[in-house]
Formats: sequence, C-alpha cells, structure tokens
Amino acid sequence: MKWFYKLERKIGRFAIKNLMLYLIILYTVGTLLFLSGNQLVYYEYLCMDPGAIMHGEVWRLVTFLMMPPGGSNPFFMILSLYIYWNLGSIIEKVWGAFRFNVYIFSGIIGTIIASFLVYFVLGGMYSLTVMFVGTTYLNFSLFLAYAFTFPDAQFLLFFIVPIKAKYLGAIEALVYVVLFITGSVADKIMIGVSLLNAIVFFLVTKDLSRLSPSNVIRRAEFKKKASQVSLRGYRHKCAVCGRTDEDDGTLQFRFCSKCEGNYEYCEEHLYTHTHVTKEDAERLKVKA
Repeated sequence: MKWFYKLERKIGRFAIKNLMLYLIILYTVGTLLFLSGNQLVYYEYLCMDPGAIMHGEVWRLVTFLMMPPGGSNPFFMILSLYIYWNLGSIIEKVWGAFRFNVYIFSGIIGTIIASFLVYFVLGGMYSLTVMFVGTTYLNFSLFLAYAFTFPDAQFLLFFIVPIKAKYLGAIEALVYVVLFITGSVADKIMIGVSLLNAIVFFLVTKDLSRLSPSNVIRRAEFKKKASQVSLRGYRHKCAVCGRTDEDDGTLQFRFCSKCEGNYEYCEEHLYTHTHVTKEDAERLKVKA
C-alpha cells in the first residue's frame, strides 16, 4: 500500500540494520543458560510473565526473547541458531532493513500483547502456556516470511529428503491451524495474536502486480541483460546512486517491477526510490 511505502521513505533511515544479529545474541545467551542446566533462571527471572512485569520486572519484555529455538536438544539448539541467523539475514538483505524491522518488531509486540490478553482473560488461572512460548511464534513467522519470499528454496527434511520451503511452510501452518482449532483459549489467543503480524504484513506489502504477464516478461528480459557483462565494465548499476557491482562487490541489486522500464536498484534504494511512471519514461525517451 502507498502509505507503507511513504512511511518507509520518511523513517526508513532509522531502521536497525543487522537486527537478526541482536536476536541471535539473545538466543545464544538463552542457549548457553539451557545447556549449562540453568533453565530455571530463565523461567523464574527472564521469561514472559505479565504478572511479574506489572510488579516492576519490565526487563522481561526483552529477556523473554532469550528462549532458545530448537527445543531442549543441544544439537538442534545450535543448528536452529545457525538456520535462523541465515534466514533472517537473507530476508533483511532482500526486503531491506526497514521492512524487516517492521516485521520482527510487530511479531514481538504481538507476542507481548497476546501474553497479556491470556493473563487478563484467564485471571487468577493464568496459563503457563505463555511462559513456555518464548520465541516460538516469532520464529515460525520468520520461517513463513522466508517461505513467501523464496518458495522454491530447498531444505533437507531429516537431513535426507529435499523439500521446498513453500511446502514446509504450508505443513507447519496447517499444524498451527489445527492447534488453534483444538487448543485451549490460551492457545487460540497466543497463536491468533502472535502470528497476526505475518498476515497483516503480507496483506499490506504484497504487490500482486508483479505476477502479471507483462512484468514476468520484463523481469525475464532484465535477467537476460544482467547476465551479460556490460562494455562499461560492470553488470549492475543503481539508477538512484549510480553505484555498481564494480564499486562494491557485496552490493545486491534488484529489478523494480513497479517502475516503467528496466531499472535496477541497490539494496539501499530498492524500497526507498521514487517509482518511474509512464509519463517519466516518455519524458526520458524524448530527452534521449
């Protein structure tokens, strides 16, 4: 939606870069706690507990993120750290820091809101479900984001069977749907509110025009041209800042499906540039 793109242009520069690194640091601290046999420290002083938060233990709003992914198995804990580090880093590079910030922070805020809703709805019979949730739904929403962005990426199920990300995402989503239907009130609230960020985010930012035949053809032509080394000594050049892959080999360049013509942008300007309209394209042709 246009308002989201405008918001990105206005405050996008304030986004936290390498946000996934900070999350992984929190995960790593939690993993070390669990591996050293001090998981009770997490559940007594660091986990999400709305009652304790309202009594002044506000640090829990951050420290609950120390819940390590991968369950209680040391091997899967460490493997999960590596997997989520890669998923988050790749998504941030493709989406840009601002969009990734919005997605992650809305997921964190959703988990906090859901926890307090469960607390107030159940009253004195506050469910321990919240205390053991930690980053479960946040990690799932991160995987959903990756599956939406790279549906054909392959994973090795059980380290043997190759399966595409879109199928893994669909299977895991089905599991949560079943749990939502058959689970307790606490489960329904936690799943519904915690994962609301994924639903809202994709509804807000999804650009269905990129699936039109004309844009598919344009992208195919662009990839063909980009695969050929330019006579000027570079393959890719940002239409905004003019930087090329020769200036910085680590820069990522993408084609914009909303611009009229074959324009490519670096990762910094992909989501912040002003789109080239038909009128702009005509004026450029006349000047040329």
